[in-house]
Amino acid sequence: MALQQPAHYDEPWSDERILSWLGRAGAAGESGDFSVLWRAYQGMRPYDFERFIQIYGDAGRDVNARSLLGETLTGIVSRHARGGVFLQILKDAGGVM
Repeated sequence: MALQQPAHYDEPWSDERILSWLGRAGAAGESGDFSVLWRAYQGMRPYDFERFIQIYGDAGRDVNARSLLGETLTGIVSRHARGGVFLQILKDAGGVM
């Protein structure tokens, strides 16, 4: 029988783990800043996303980067029924629609 790693839910993310998201590659032709933001939004809990946005901004990254369709993440999240907390985090960081 193979050994299995126990599942851990709601464990805090380390700063190193959050920092590792800054280096993720973007989709072909898309802004690297937008790709990083989009993936962080999809993969992080609000608390971790808030910490990520602080680190992201401190690194000089653009919270208003645009997708291939010309949308900011703030604009996209504003249309998501459960995006309220993430939307506020983005707005607090200077995100525009």
